[in-house]
Amino acid sequence: MEFLTGVGLSSAAGLNAYIPMLILGLLDRYTGLVQLPPAWAWLSNGWVLAILGALLAVEIVADKVPVLDSINDWLQTVVRPAAGGIVFSSGVSSETVRVADPDSFFGSNQWIPVAIGIGIALAVHLVKMTMRPVLNATTAGTAAPVVSTAEDAVSAGLSFVAVLLPVLVLVGLAALGMVLFRTYRRFRRRAAA
Repeated sequence: MEFLTGVGLSSAAGLNAYIPMLILGLLDRYTGLVQLPPAWAWLSNGWVLAILGALLAVEIVADKVPVLDSINDWLQTVVRPAAGGIVFSSGVSSETVRVADPDSFFGSNQWIPVAIGIGIALAVHLVKMTMRPVLNATTAGTAAPVVSTAEDAVSAGLSFVAVLLPVLVLVGLAALGMVLFRTYRRFRRRAAA
C-alpha cells in the first residue's frame, strides 16, 4: 500500500509539484490521516506550508497563460521530479532526507525510493511538457487554462486518493493515461488537418 501511495503522490507531483507536498504537510499538521516520518516532518512546518502555498499560487497562475505555461514547464523540469522524489519517499516512509554520510546513503537502499519518485514524476512531467505546446498550437492558446485546471484537479485528487485509498491509484493512473493519450491523439489529428 505504501508503494501505491508513493506512486500516486509522485505522479501528482509530475503534474504540479506543490499540490502533493502541500496536501501531505497539511494532512500531517491538521489531521490524523497522515503521520510523516521524523525525517519528513519539515513538510508540515508552518513556514514550509506558507512557502508551498505561495509557490502553488504562482504555479497556478503561470500554468494558465499560453507560452508562459511552456516556459514554466521548462523551469519545473527540475522541481517536479525533485518533489516526486520527496513525496514518494515520504509516502513509503523512507528515511532519506538527512544524509550525513553520502557513502552510507548510496551504499544502503535509502536512495531507491527517491530515485523511483524522481523517475515517475519526471515521466509524467515530460508527457505534460510535450503535450502542452501541441494543445496550445492547435487551440490558439485557449486550451491552456482548461487543461491546466484539469491537471491541478487531477493532481489534488490523485494526492488525496494516494493517501486515503491507495488501491484506487492504479485505477486513477490508468484513467489518466487513457485521457492523456486520447487528448493528445485528438489534437494531433486537428493539427495535421
